[in-house]
Amino acid sequence: MLLRGPLPETLAGDDQALEVAMAQAMMRRVSRGEAGAVLRVYRPTAAAVAFGRRDVRLPGFDEAVAAVRAAGFSPCVRAPGGRAVAYTRDALVVDHVSPDPEWPSGLERRFEEFGELWTGLLRGLGVDARVGEVPGEYCPGSHSINARGVVKLVGTAQRMVRGAWLFSAVLVFEGAAVLRPLLRDVYGALDLPFEDASVGSLSEERPGLDLGVVEEAVLAAYEERFGLTPGDLPEGLLGEAQALLPDHRP
Repeated sequence: MLLRGPLPETLAGDDQALEVAMAQAMMRRVSRGEAGAVLRVYRPTAAAVAFGRRDVRLPGFDEAVAAVRAAGFSPCVRAPGGRAVAYTRDALVVDHVSPDPEWPSGLERRFEEFGELWTGLLRGLGVDARVGEVPGEYCPGSHSINARGVVKLVGTAQRMVRGAWLFSAVLVFEGAAVLRPLLRDVYGALDLPFEDASVGSLSEERPGLDLGVVEEAVLAAYEERFGLTPGDLPEGLLGEAQALLPDHRP
């Protein structure tokens, strides 16, 4: 099932914690056998920094959250692994949840398959997209999607529970000039390595490209790989996400 678009601003507004809680709620529902595969694609209603759960345990976490709020961004804690990621409203968030009868295997294979999917669709948009870690990147990982081997464009992360997996991707379309100093402050507070020059955006790689065109390309790639059936927000899912909010608000 395809769920497209953000939550209404009357619900999420500037607080992106509810958006990331939705991914957790979807995964829990699938793991209980109450739903099938779900793909959620949305553009954030506010700029955000989504911390990883390991970040929360670091001594500088409170300082990092303060820097996020001072910059006018919404701090939240996401369900998948990894370190802090930042994005403006000019981004695309893709949360893919699926039943997983092979749990706990398959993590590395999914990283490879989704890496091929993302590099393929970006190359179709004229970007020299590659899989691999860029030196000094935020949320470092060998399966990051970069441009030219120089700047990170898409961060990917996973979470697995018994019976289900969540694969999340965040595409930075615009806003790299704003994200660089913010991530420098956040990673500095967390005492983690980071290089400003590693942050890229799709609009810098392909000036004039429209985010709507990119979103359609993403949906087409997922449609070809998995098949998509548009649907509505399942009854009770929002309430389940709201109950999880304490886990996702710093």
